[in-house]
Amino acid sequence: MTSSLPPGLILIAAACLLPLLRGRLRDALVVAAPLLCLLVVWLVPDGSNLSLPFLEYELQPLDSSRAGRLFATVFSVMAFAGGVFALRQSSTTELAAAYAYAGSAIGVTFAGDLISVFIFWELMALGSTAVLWAAGSRASYRASMRYLMVHLFGGVVLMIGIVAHIHATSSIAFQAMQPDSIGTWLMLIGFLINAGAPPLSAWIADAYPEASPGGMVFLSAFTTKTAVYTLLVGFPGAEILVYVGLYMMMYGIIYALLENDMRRILAYSIVNQVGFMVAGIGIGTEMALNGAAGHAFAHIIYKALLLMSAGSVLYMTGKRKCTDLGGLFQSMPITALCGIVGALAISSFPFTSGFVTKSMIGQAAADQHLALVWFIITAASAGVFLHAGIKFPWFVFFQKDSGLRPDDPPWNMRIAMWLFTFLCIAIGVYPQPLYALLPFPVNYQPYTGAHLVAQFQLLLFAGLAFFVMLPQMKRTLTLSLDFDWFYRRFGAILLREFTGKTSDARNDLERRARARLKRLIANLFRHHGPQGALSRSWPTGSMVLWIAILLGAYLIFYYI
Repeated sequence: MTSSLPPGLILIAAACLLPLLRGRLRDALVVAAPLLCLLVVWLVPDGSNLSLPFLEYELQPLDSSRAGRLFATVFSVMAFAGGVFALRQSSTTELAAAYAYAGSAIGVTFAGDLISVFIFWELMALGSTAVLWAAGSRASYRASMRYLMVHLFGGVVLMIGIVAHIHATSSIAFQAMQPDSIGTWLMLIGFLINAGAPPLSAWIADAYPEASPGGMVFLSAFTTKTAVYTLLVGFPGAEILVYVGLYMMMYGIIYALLENDMRRILAYSIVNQVGFMVAGIGIGTEMALNGAAGHAFAHIIYKALLLMSAGSVLYMTGKRKCTDLGGLFQSMPITALCGIVGALAISSFPFTSGFVTKSMIGQAAADQHLALVWFIITAASAGVFLHAGIKFPWFVFFQKDSGLRPDDPPWNMRIAMWLFTFLCIAIGVYPQPLYALLPFPVNYQPYTGAHLVAQFQLLLFAGLAFFVMLPQMKRTLTLSLDFDWFYRRFGAILLREFTGKTSDARNDLERRARARLKRLIANLFRHHGPQGALSRSWPTGSMVLWIAILLGAYLIFYYI
């Protein structure tokens, strides 16, 4: 039975059942459903295990591969930890939406055809939007509308690309392609929109921080990393991805350094980290693809840990701006410790998960003699330590005391943080189990003397730069403009202007039409009204005379 059951459907079914349960039954389902899903992920044999007829095609909604199983594994672990973290704090509606979202993401990782990918892709968009709605604030609702607008646009682009590709090739197989046709280019763009690629990167920092503390943990894991998976399977070695990834790295760093909101710092950091993965996919070698896949696995865990730490602070204090926080390590030591471990992992500190995965991408660039790419990756790694490795924990937990003395969060939130703290360190200390899951055989040793020395030097001088420039790093209540300004502000201005001008034009046309209609009615009244010429009574003889004249004229023309 498990060999023909798409694992993602377990979480989707749990999402449907959650609103019907209360108390311990609800909690048991929240905990058990992701674990059952994880078990089924590993029970499904490799290859295509389920075919469904659709029109003249055969859908493959359960096509297991090494890359798919890797992503499905971490998605299941993420759903479990996210469910535990949100167990007591999030509403049933939010948990149901989050599990439908997670199940749809897992559905993509097992989809062997483009139609199945698209179906689960759109279910993800609906589930993630519902997670934002469940936050219940006006800000989250407005952000969700912008979020939905971007993702519906991306879904339409993806759908057109799939249709064009199927029309050109008569194949629905989801396999490696190159952007060499209208269909493949549109599919690539659709995937990149979900990855947070330019110019629509801003939707991540716009929408995610408006979710609840538990909701943002879920949102950080699935959409962008599912996009990474589709790029890894669909477009490995596409050169354009190298440049897109490099842009994303630097973009995320710059905006995160400018940001004052702790959750927006981490949201921009998502763009930065996905940039490493996209660049690795663009390089396209086995080392690079392993690095992209492994880094996605590690990133989901340490990014969720950072957001759990930030979410715990928000939950216990109600504050999210760095200028309102500081000194929290005194009363929230567990949250601070877990946040520090996450910050070290995202910074690729030795003996953490980021060190053993991100370095594979840099090594792949060096192996291919891509000097400029290697230098930018190295510079971006230093930038990561600045904005996420130091800035986030320093301003939230260690800067000038804010006077706040909240306790550490409830037990379920602490358990989730401890679990991911352990995984961040365990993967970094002993990466072989993760390497065994990667798409290709791994021949890489991260713990060499040269690599350790180089990484310690990089982190040391990046840290020194942060504290030397600490006065410039302190944030104020500023607003950073991003590309979303064009559709949030400029687009609204254009819409108002267009609406005003079209309304004036419509009113003018209506006045003219009403005046012409009045003239027409007046003319008709003048001729056909009670005093009109055509309404007066005529003598019978006159009518007979006119008929005779018309008949005579007709006869003359007829015989002529």
